[in-house]
Amino acid sequence: MAEIGVIIVAGGSGRRMGGALPKQFMMLGNEPVLTRTINHMRDALPNSQIVVVLPKEHVELWKNIAARFEVAKHDIALGGAERFHSVKNGIAALSDEVKTIAVHDAVRPLFSKKLIIRLILEAEKHSAVIPVVSPADSYRVIEGESSKIIDRSTLRIVQTPQVFNAQTLRKAYEQPFSAQFTDDASVVESMGGVITLCEGERENIKLTTPSDMIFAEAIISAENESEF
Repeated sequence: MAEIGVIIVAGGSGRRMGGALPKQFMMLGNEPVLTRTINHMRDALPNSQIVVVLPKEHVELWKNIAARFEVAKHDIALGGAERFHSVKNGIAALSDEVKTIAVHDAVRPLFSKKLIIRLILEAEKHSAVIPVVSPADSYRVIEGESSKIIDRSTLRIVQTPQVFNAQTLRKAYEQPFSAQFTDDASVVESMGGVITLCEGERENIKLTTPSDMIFAEAIISAENESEF
């Protein structure tokens, strides 16, 4: 049985993206975003168990889309009311033999194989590892009617996949939902877990707006040109 489990959370509605389809089903390059994400994970972790978490109303749509493309083997779990509940359902769908769990946003399809492997190796030494990048912009915090600058050297932008010792993550998701949970690391941290930061990748963007799709297409085009 697989010792690495991957949960791909694909529950977004894509309201900010626009269009008829949820953003995880939109075409990127020559394949749907979710197809690219699943296949990239399989390439990086060929012996892993992959679980895709989808809203119930999107399951048949995804099956119809996936039938037209080459998509790596994966299981499907149903999403919940909040991301917390969706990840919890994804955890329940994994084999008990899984020792390491990576949780990833379906709409981050541009991660590299190198990043995944680095995170998995770090997770062998630490119970909770997340990729982060330093912000390039300046930030201000609002205080009433005024604001003040924040030292950006103290800030990090959090990405996925976030990788955890399976026992640690399973235990963390036994607690009740809290609105304070913004990602899986925050769930683990609320139980006293220590979060280890690992250098992420600026190309590993979350597709949210139409301009993100344009940027992603440009990255894929550059990658394809570099292969020749």
